[in-house]
Amino acid sequence: MVRRTSRNVPKNISTLKSQLDKRTPLRPRPCRTIMTRSQCNASGSFFHRLPSEVFNLILDKLTVLDISVFTMVSKDITRFVVDYISTMAWKNKMIIQNFHYSTCLEQRSSIGHYRDLGLLFKRCTLLLPTKERLKFIFSRFSQIPCFMLEQCLAQVCIGFSCYGVFLQTLIAGWDELECHRVFNFLCEHTNLLQKMEAVIIGKPGIRWFQELQLRLFCRQVLLDPWPNQPECQFWLMQLLKPWPLVCQARLLFILYGPLLPEDASLHVGTLGWQDMVERWLPHNDLWDLARAVLLLLGKMEDECQTSNLMLAILEELIVIPQPWHVENVARLLVLCGSNFSYSVLASKAVNGRLPEISRLLVYIILVCEKDGYHMSWVVKLVQQIFKVLSTPPEKFCLIQQLENMFSEVTREFFEFSITGNHLDDRETFQTLCILLDSSAHFHTKFLHMLLK
Repeated sequence: MVRRTSRNVPKNISTLKSQLDKRTPLRPRPCRTIMTRSQCNASGSFFHRLPSEVFNLILDKLTVLDISVFTMVSKDITRFVVDYISTMAWKNKMIIQNFHYSTCLEQRSSIGHYRDLGLLFKRCTLLLPTKERLKFIFSRFSQIPCFMLEQCLAQVCIGFSCYGVFLQTLIAGWDELECHRVFNFLCEHTNLLQKMEAVIIGKPGIRWFQELQLRLFCRQVLLDPWPNQPECQFWLMQLLKPWPLVCQARLLFILYGPLLPEDASLHVGTLGWQDMVERWLPHNDLWDLARAVLLLLGKMEDECQTSNLMLAILEELIVIPQPWHVENVARLLVLCGSNFSYSVLASKAVNGRLPEISRLLVYIILVCEKDGYHMSWVVKLVQQIFKVLSTPPEKFCLIQQLENMFSEVTREFFEFSITGNHLDDRETFQTLCILLDSSAHFHTKFLHMLLK
């Protein structure tokens, strides 16, 4: 008898397979080699597994600028770097406290180093609130003597310059509210307002060292590091805002007034308070003061309010410590430009101060002749003031006063030159000649424009 196997084959094969499966265990699947970000964080990054000593050795090999870039990799790296720069060893090594260099190369190197430090502290404190950032940062720098007012007596010190570059790099791009907090923080930790008050309420020139220190700190730390006008305007306004007008005028002179050459006995320059009264100064000595006036004029939005405020400040400024030499007032107006000069003279014209206007105009004409300005500028200025006056008698009076003042000032110079004052004789006579030339040029231009 023949066996039928065709129907039993599939069954037997399936049975065999099931038996084999029971005998041989399943092979383990290969491990996954790709990890998600959360798994990486859970298990710790590469730098987590490094001993802190090794990580610090790595950071020791990097420059300050490289470390500042490295901080931006992740929050963990930022935390490691903050711990690293908080050590006393790093502070002693990287925060330079010697600023008394004699060569320009050394000075540039230190200023560049503090620019890099500003970038490092800016980046590693990026996620902190403003107040916490300032506390963390300035706790590292607040006790450096060359960064403090009236603490460094060295003749050549770039401490304030380094401090200014560091601060400018640190807060570049911050909004106005944050910059207000920075100013308040600085005032609190340096007693800046108290030191200002001690200087500006006293007699000009008595506290000459404190005046110079205040000037250097405000200029080199807060004002001069900013290349753009709006930022410099902001800091100047913060310095002036707390004080009344007379104190604002004094502070403006302390910050931007003429600085006389070094005194051999004092080894330091001093502010030229008395020189503004006793003699005329060249335009280079008054340019900083004119630039400050223009800076304030550009800050305020209301043109009428700006003009009135600056006129009030100028009226206080030109009588400190006593009324200035008229040529210095005239030169300051010329440097401030036609708009401001017109505002000053028109204000006096409206108030009937024609003799004062006439004397100022004569000296403005003299300054233009001395310093090489075109005489047509003064002629246009006189024409503008002429239009301010409403009645024909007032206009005639202005012309009459101006011509009489030419004669009076000429006579003053002549009488002074013949009295005999040694070395001043030649200078006075030369000024008299220039005045006569300027009068001729002015009248020529004035008549030419009138006839046209």
